[in-house]
This record gives sequence, structure tokens and C-alpha cells, in this order.
Amino acid sequence: MALLDVNNLDTTIHGPIRLGALSILQMDGPLDFTTIKKRLGVTDGSLGSHLRKLEDAGYIGAKKKFIGRRPNTSYRMTAKGRKAFLHYLNAMRSLVETVEGKNARGGASKNKS
Repeated sequence: MALLDVNNLDTTIHGPIRLGALSILQMDGPLDFTTIKKRLGVTDGSLGSHLRKLEDAGYIGAKKKFIGRRPNTSYRMTAKGRKAFLHYLNAMRSLVETVEGKNARGGASKNKS
């Protein structure tokens, strides 16, 4: 039985909201909080805490400004974040290839419950 290595998955990125936010920033470049929130369909509080985690890890940067009297925060992926994101995608790709390869060689293809 082969070892299935999942230790390369960055747990800072692996959560659905953080993965979604990084994916959006990778595809679209810098975006404001409201745009990210609408694209992910999450609440302010939930998104705020996940973006803070990414910011604390150095994966994204935030720029705060005012538009009129309203605060506006935009986020961008940092070089460190881009590198970590691409490493994460490669680790996931490897995991998927391992699982698909096992299925192609006659491994279990359906979950037996």
C-alpha cells in the first residue's frame, strides 16, 4: 500500500473561503472586500477573519482608503502568496493524480457505505 502524502497541503490555504479568495485574486488581480465577498457569497465577518489569516501569513496585502466618507479596503496577492498558492495547486494536482491513478489500476472507484 502506497503512502498518500497530504502533508504538502498548506492548511492556511486549504479552507474553502481562503482558497476561494486566493483563486479570485490570482485570476482577477487586486479586488476590494465587497467584490470578493459577493463573488464568494459569504458574510462580512467570515470573509474578514479569513482574509486576516491570509494577511497574517503574508499571502495577501491590504490597502485601506476612503472613497468619499466610506472606507474601502482592496486586497492583492503578494509574491509569497502567489508562490504558496502555486505550490498548493501542485500538491493538490499530485494528490488527484495519485487517486485517479489508483482508480485506473483497479482501486476502489465508489464509496461503499
